[in-house]
Amino acid sequence: MEGAIMTAQLLLSLSILIAVHEWGHYITARMFNIRVEKFYLFFDFLFPMANVLNFSLVKYKKGDTEFGIGWFPLGGYVKIAGMVDESMDKEQMKAEPQPWEFRAKPAWQRLIVMMGGIIVNVIVGILIFIGLTYAYGDRYILNDYVNAHGGVQALELAEQIGIKTGDKIIKINGKPFEYFDDTSKPSVLLSENSSYTVLRGDQEIEIPIPENFIEQFDRKEALAMFVLPRRIPLVDEVSKGTMADRIGLKQGDLIVAMQGQPITYHDELKAITQDFKGDSLQFTVKRGDQLLSFKEYFKGETSIGFYVPNQIVPVEGEKQVNYSFGESIAQGPGRAFGVIVVQLKAFKKIFTGQMSLRKSLSGPVGMAKAYGGKWDWYNFWRMTGLLSMVLAFMNFLPIPALDGGYVMFLLYEMVSGREPSEKFFENAIKVGMAILLVLMVFVFYNDIAKLITGN
Repeated sequence: MEGAIMTAQLLLSLSILIAVHEWGHYITARMFNIRVEKFYLFFDFLFPMANVLNFSLVKYKKGDTEFGIGWFPLGGYVKIAGMVDESMDKEQMKAEPQPWEFRAKPAWQRLIVMMGGIIVNVIVGILIFIGLTYAYGDRYILNDYVNAHGGVQALELAEQIGIKTGDKIIKINGKPFEYFDDTSKPSVLLSENSSYTVLRGDQEIEIPIPENFIEQFDRKEALAMFVLPRRIPLVDEVSKGTMADRIGLKQGDLIVAMQGQPITYHDELKAITQDFKGDSLQFTVKRGDQLLSFKEYFKGETSIGFYVPNQIVPVEGEKQVNYSFGESIAQGPGRAFGVIVVQLKAFKKIFTGQMSLRKSLSGPVGMAKAYGGKWDWYNFWRMTGLLSMVLAFMNFLPIPALDGGYVMFLLYEMVSGREPSEKFFENAIKVGMAILLVLMVFVFYNDIAKLITGN
């Protein structure tokens, strides 16, 4: 069921973004009276082979344009008259240019048409971030509260770089910070020579963040494997058929001692139960004003069988920041373009060899995992806004067959006054599509390899 929810969220998100991207090309072409022959969500052929498996799931014609939904869900396209594109319609290009064709228009108009999809994706991304800021605001965990209540619980990823349970993170890159959430921000993980300063007992220790550390955060669950505020062992929900169920633990019970040791935090309890070697487990539970003692057979088990509350810290450990509509409009663009800044930092680390290309790229499977197995509208729109900005960024790359490739050739024409030959342009498109095909195969292989190996 979780897989179906992930897939549904990804398909809906991509459908929205592909549709608005192609609409950007469509509406700018119509502005300049350029005929648009097709407008398709998804490809109606086996991309990038334009003449293989040509069929659509739904289609209808309005005016000069055929609107439809293709069967190959890895993109979409508009077929603009007089333009070399994914369809590679060479016959049309042999005829004399017509006034309604793309190639008959001045370079500046063609440039606007090619930038239309990118511009609309940026606008949509900004609007989504404005909407999320206004509707939800920001909720932060206060770092001072975390440090005053036991510091962090260091999980697998934190232990890899040297953070230990009980450490108090007091600085990031040598500067104090207010919000605990900043510890896992992409801007921090991607910065050059980043580090955490932790207080361990009375000693301040600087812990460098590895240059490729962000590769570990390639799925939504990774955040729950890094650092968390330490939590008290308070019973919220009891699992059926477990020791907690058998002895009648109740919501609100607090475990205060185990095996003769006082227990303050849930991680202390887990450390005892997961490595337990004896037969019977002894522990004390505080229920209201009562202290209840238990001694239960526990051989071969690793968990008592209860969940702590979902809320990571109590209300006093959080800060909710709400924004007016005007403030949200001011905040939205910065948050949207922050995605582009993160992309640029990541590309820099990939090209300088500090990050692995294989570990950094994800295809549909990796993207679906980022949405999570539960339908959460906030996360759905956050991911959609993020992907809208990423789609704009990727399409702007100067690769023939992407919008950025067309923009590159048009800028050359506008500066030099010479248009590249149609033959050169066709060959460039073929090379670009070959690059995209190799990249597509690579990310699919990468996704499958990660599923098989778990890495």
